[in-house]
Amino acid sequence: MHFLKKQFPEKIRFFNKINFHPEHSLEIHSLSNFFSQALQRTVHIDVFLPPGHFLEAAPASYPTLFLNDGQDMPAIGLADTLERLYAKNKIPQIIVVAIHANENRMQEYGTAGRLDYKKRGSKARAYSDFLLRELLPALQQRYRIATTNHQTAIAGFSLGGLSAFDLAWNQPAFFGKVGVFSGSLWWRSKAFTPADPDACRIVHEMVAGSAKREGLRFWLQAGTEDEQEDRNNNGIIDAIDDTLDLVEELKKLGYHEGRDIRYVEVIGGQHNPATWGKVMPDFLQWAFREEPH
Repeated sequence: MHFLKKQFPEKIRFFNKINFHPEHSLEIHSLSNFFSQALQRTVHIDVFLPPGHFLEAAPASYPTLFLNDGQDMPAIGLADTLERLYAKNKIPQIIVVAIHANENRMQEYGTAGRLDYKKRGSKARAYSDFLLRELLPALQQRYRIATTNHQTAIAGFSLGGLSAFDLAWNQPAFFGKVGVFSGSLWWRSKAFTPADPDACRIVHEMVAGSAKREGLRFWLQAGTEDEQEDRNNNGIIDAIDDTLDLVEELKKLGYHEGRDIRYVEVIGGQHNPATWGKVMPDFLQWAFREEPH
């Protein structure tokens, strides 16, 4: 514990909403100086703890969600969303680990196995090593983090959603569920060509060339106003096309839409935290309710 105290000098903030019973108050630990050897930088992490986390009567572990782009949580309204869902008994109490990105986001997020055609994503493997080999073990010593993939989810927004999918797909021993909010599923190994507009999408090729990951479940969202681009001129914006095409690739491997896959299309939804915050309750309830038998 001496190591952790050095690694995590923390500022603790309490959320006490007068319109909620005190048992629904959140405790948020802001860990501002976790140094990652893999990334060679200091990483800021916010840990959203459920009420009573440190009580002796608390569960041995809580379902846990890891979120990319943790710096966006105030704009997304995560604390308020969690409190509302707890107050209405919509989800069990969970731990959320929100990992802040920095100016290296275009390199740290991506696909660990392949760079995109502009050589972006060069630190995606290092980000995976940071999360799984440095951060997760340290947090498990300090908090009641889930210890099984069945209870652990990862999610992200835009490029962070691409990263979340890549991590879940390639590390199914750690993650059982993944949420992709307006994912950057256009991520390409070669530049766009009009002759084959949908070719070379890295995630789609990765899934098509893989075996099914048993037990892994997927929540994918796109908004009708995520963008205006329509590279194949089929009347559907690329953000929706890319997401639906990924759903089809997953179904080819035997995943069932409904049981294993949930696709949420937001009419009027834009590529911003306001839209993602509105659909966060849907994702949280999908990810942490009791799974169908």
